[in-house]
Amino acid sequence: MSDNWKPSTKAVHAGTRRSQYGEVSEAIFLTQGFVYESAEHAEQRFIASGEDEFIYARYGNPTVAMFEDRVAALEGAEDAFATASGMAAVSGALMSMLKAGDHVVSARALFGSCLYVLEEILTRYGVEVTFVDGTDLAEWEAAIRDDTKAVFFESISNPTLQLVDIEAVSALAHAKGALVLLDNVFATPVFSDAIAQGADVVIYSATKHIDGQGRALGGVILGTRDFIRGTVEPYMKHTGGSMSPFTAWIMLKGLETMNLRVRAQAASAEAVGKALEGHAALKQMVYPGLPSHPQHDLTVRQMGKGGTVIALDLAGGKDAAFKFLNAIKVGVISNNLGDTKTILTHPATTTHQRLPQAQKELLGITPGLVRISIGLEDSEDLIADFTQALDGAK
Repeated sequence: MSDNWKPSTKAVHAGTRRSQYGEVSEAIFLTQGFVYESAEHAEQRFIASGEDEFIYARYGNPTVAMFEDRVAALEGAEDAFATASGMAAVSGALMSMLKAGDHVVSARALFGSCLYVLEEILTRYGVEVTFVDGTDLAEWEAAIRDDTKAVFFESISNPTLQLVDIEAVSALAHAKGALVLLDNVFATPVFSDAIAQGADVVIYSATKHIDGQGRALGGVILGTRDFIRGTVEPYMKHTGGSMSPFTAWIMLKGLETMNLRVRAQAASAEAVGKALEGHAALKQMVYPGLPSHPQHDLTVRQMGKGGTVIALDLAGGKDAAFKFLNAIKVGVISNNLGDTKTILTHPATTTHQRLPQAQKELLGITPGLVRISIGLEDSEDLIADFTQALDGAK
């Protein structure tokens, strides 16, 4: 691979390993183990496996390695570890590096399962967690201590689409010797420059934009080679959270078209946001790519584009939101995002339903909030469909 390749070229060719047959499409190595030439060869491989030398599928696999290398090349990371799901990536990145007595500072606005890992699991094992308003740099500065081991946040929060200033928070964390871990799903590898902006560890749910077609669960942790192979890999290979070869092949195919898909989805999201902004049924239109978003300048500086997700807060609350959802004809009601199909979600009753009401209010997850992941349908069809549904929900 050439270091001078552009992202679209890396997404098609980086990390390719061809067998003796010279296949064009990457091979799927569906095997749980590998054969050794001799007992001595087996012994040597268990002592020190070289590149492209594998022991057991839970430890590594040629198809999985291709995906790891390719997504690392796209992100500008030294290495990557592919996991069975996005949450396996989040929990694995945190659990592999933390121990009892460690201190973590986290943004409060998180996906429900991420919040569960921090609030329930890490604290159960003696990790101290301090939550802050991720948009408030003063709160980050006050919370990060000399003994803070890590900070964690979503670069764009789910579902309220608030941004965290990666460069500024990274500077505060690094000044105290803390690592910066971020869930970068909404930014996508297409619009991400997180490592250059200071992040030490970048996490993706590959289930979302990387696959992009609703076919498989997967995740990936990206960072330095020392962190991935020295910290993450020992934990993941022994706890069993690694990605399957077939899933890795699906994700490789997804990467080939991700740039085209995500840029088209982001363009449609902007068009939809502009068309719906100011509708009488809405209390608020939330899209970081619009000038009306309070962090629009940060969005442009950090990502360049506003991403593929918009949020509508209907003035009529839950009843209006449900009426709107039930009137949709083009999109589908589900709880995924980053798909080629437009997906609508009511966070307060689904993905974030376990949160106490006071916490929902604090995070801005109102009864009228609807998260919309824009797909690859024609934007004019989406605008017409959303408009008629909003007209009926007034």
